[in-house]
Amino acid sequence: MSHTVDYAVGVGAKRRLSNEPMSDGERQVRVELAAAYRLAQLNGWDELIYNHISARVPGTENHFLINPYGLAFEEVTASNLVKVDLEGNIIGNSEYPINGAGFTIHSAIHAARHDAGCVLHLHTVAGTAISMLEDGLLPLSQTAMRFCNDIAFHDYEGIAVDLSERKRLIDDLGDKSTMILRNHGTLVTGRNVGEAYVRMYQLEKACRSQLEAMACNVKLHRAGDQVADKTGKMFNAGMLLHGGSDAAWAAMLRRLDRIDTSYKD
Repeated sequence: MSHTVDYAVGVGAKRRLSNEPMSDGERQVRVELAAAYRLAQLNGWDELIYNHISARVPGTENHFLINPYGLAFEEVTASNLVKVDLEGNIIGNSEYPINGAGFTIHSAIHAARHDAGCVLHLHTVAGTAISMLEDGLLPLSQTAMRFCNDIAFHDYEGIAVDLSERKRLIDDLGDKSTMILRNHGTLVTGRNVGEAYVRMYQLEKACRSQLEAMACNVKLHRAGDQVADKTGKMFNAGMLLHGGSDAAWAAMLRRLDRIDTSYKD
């Protein structure tokens, strides 16, 4: 039997109040997650008040942070992010609910994938367009090859408020860090907020590049499977061994600080 959640989880519900002081680790994750929302908005990745980025609360297995439902990405701050558990209980005294579809998707991944410190899901034009293509993202550019052998697919089932979809989503994701939600959008995971943001930045660029090349209506050159696989492994080794995503994320935080530091509030 399926069980659905409301589109806005937590409306009128009692909160699980917590008297525990916020740890330094949680504060840092809140600041970085709020920064990801602000940077996503600057990139044009937002869709009104929809879409969601979540991050696991350090030191916990079943608490994660997500955006308040009803606020635009540029209104998200470290302090107004909502803490929620895997059953949908809001922890603390937040006045906001959370997006029900966001809860379904993010709770599924945080429960099953303990390596996923951050989950980022978008409905950008480019990502959604690629999700409509039968073959999805192709190894047409160096950036696209970064995802070779690391993309999962999940068939569209309607707006994600049926909690039974969580198992199918996790089964489809497997051990991959990137997923194309068919006819829907894109999703990435990362060990932390910075890694997820950098991965989505590259995925979005790869999607846009493929669409613009396809629009030329000429025969496209597709790299061979061997070189695409080699390039993907080189990307991953460079990101992990040389701190590539960490350095890129630090640069993006500096960029954001030059524009607006209110995300830290």
